[in-house]
Amino acid sequence: MRLVVGEGLRLPLAGVALGLAAAFGLTRLLRSVLFEVSPTDPRIFTAVAIAMTVAAMAASYLPARRARQISSKTGL
Repeated sequence: MRLVVGEGLRLPLAGVALGLAAAFGLTRLLRSVLFEVSPTDPRIFTAVAIAMTVAAMAASYLPARRARQISSKTGL
């Protein structure tokens, strides 16, 4: 199960890292559309990164759980 979840998280975590870097780099463009929030607010960056990681974990946990159930029924 750890193998399936780990493999399922590899690409999303890379995407979160690249997305955070791109968002931080594009803060000048975001300044005009944000109201009462700093474009580099660490709470927002952290919340988004956590939300995306939790979504990726859920998306890879469900197939891993199913694979574990199938392998335990077949004796593998």
